[in-house]
Amino acid sequence: MQTTIQHLYKPSNDDNSLFYAWFLAMHTRVDIILCSRKSEGELLLVVNRIYDALCRLEKMANFYNPASELSVVNRTAFVSPVVLSEELYSMIDLCLEYNSKTLGCFDVTVHSENYNQNTIHSVHLSAGDHSICFSQPGVTINLSGFLKGYALETIRGILNEALIENALINMGNSSILALGNHPVGSGWKINDILLHNECLTTSGNDSPNRRHIVSPRNGKLVEGVKQIAVVTTDGSIGEILSTGLFAADSEQREALLGIYRQYRVYI
Repeated sequence: MQTTIQHLYKPSNDDNSLFYAWFLAMHTRVDIILCSRKSEGELLLVVNRIYDALCRLEKMANFYNPASELSVVNRTAFVSPVVLSEELYSMIDLCLEYNSKTLGCFDVTVHSENYNQNTIHSVHLSAGDHSICFSQPGVTINLSGFLKGYALETIRGILNEALIENALINMGNSSILALGNHPVGSGWKINDILLHNECLTTSGNDSPNRRHIVSPRNGKLVEGVKQIAVVTTDGSIGEILSTGLFAADSEQREALLGIYRQYRVYI
């Protein structure tokens, strides 16, 4: 059954009509603010497109749903190559690329059986037919540390197609896309961080009992109550970097901060 999309609409005679919608998707609450001259009905159609896109991504890449395309890959790619949808192929390809670009700190195979830092090299993509295979048993790919950032870029595409230039998308307070300007100011201020056509992505532990990021160094959950936020122009890259920086040790983190000094990082 489809989740109820709730919304409020405040019309205006100028360009600042406000549309606020919220719903549950991808295991979190999604809040959407749109500033546009479009009608209430038109904006509701845009939000429905966003909701449908998030449901599609979850059906494709949810690690915990046995019916997802990703779960089928995890069960069968060691037995024989699996032809991927174009979108899932591009997602996995990007994640493999950024394993080396984050000094191994971002690793989508950390939930594999008998994991070690070489496990990711058991994942093989074929660009010719967009297939994937695993060269050892027990390998699994988990895109949970990447998917919300990718979702932000999918939403950006929908808003661009709808010619909506001013918007704020908040997925669970950890993955945020800010386009254009707030109706009464420049950019969008989130916890004293001003965003303008940027994404804010956050990774970390908010309590000693809520740990979920695995360290590629030892395959164990990262301890400690802390969070790392990254501001980037691309949500996918932001999600990768916030996850990688959180999983990194102090030496790796210092090196990554130097490599990606063009981005704002908050620890």
